[in-house]
Amino acid sequence: MRLVFASNNAHKLQEVRQILPATCEVLSLRDIGCTDEIEETGETLEENSLIKAQYIYDKYGVDCFADDTGLEIEALNGKPGVRTARWAGEDANAVNNRQKALRELEGITHRDAQFRTVVTLIRGGKVQQVEGVVRGRIATEQRGEGGFGYDPIFIPEGYELTFAELPPEVKNTISHRARAMAELNKIIR
Repeated sequence: MRLVFASNNAHKLQEVRQILPATCEVLSLRDIGCTDEIEETGETLEENSLIKAQYIYDKYGVDCFADDTGLEIEALNGKPGVRTARWAGEDANAVNNRQKALRELEGITHRDAQFRTVVTLIRGGKVQQVEGVVRGRIATEQRGEGGFGYDPIFIPEGYELTFAELPPEVKNTISHRARAMAELNKIIR
């Protein structure tokens, strides 16, 4: 089976290719000649995931899937949520976003959080959505060299290491994206 992953994020693409079975060929946007930056104008993860998948399906006519992920921090009323990638500003990077999270949580001991990924699959025009959630907490400082995004500050439930400190083969079996991809895999089988 061949599916296009509607993302320009090389880290996500690599992670998804490691998670989905080898029987599923995952193509990137570049593989289909798409260099478009798809605007995420939705107010929810579900909406943004659908916007990206629908754009690729409508423009290229290929079966595809897209995801949107949010970090939801309880003490911050679920923020950054749908604004996870742009929380520290439109031109911010992952380091800026992590620093903002740590600043916002200074002096707060309740640091429970969750990563939530929503995946939209469009195959033969049929739209289906699944999600994956991993609960955990926010560390008091950045730790680890692996992963990307908020990985250096997120400690998944049952672990003392951040996602950035865990080996990829561990992270890729317990992460929000891994859980969403497992649900996606059930659908595409």
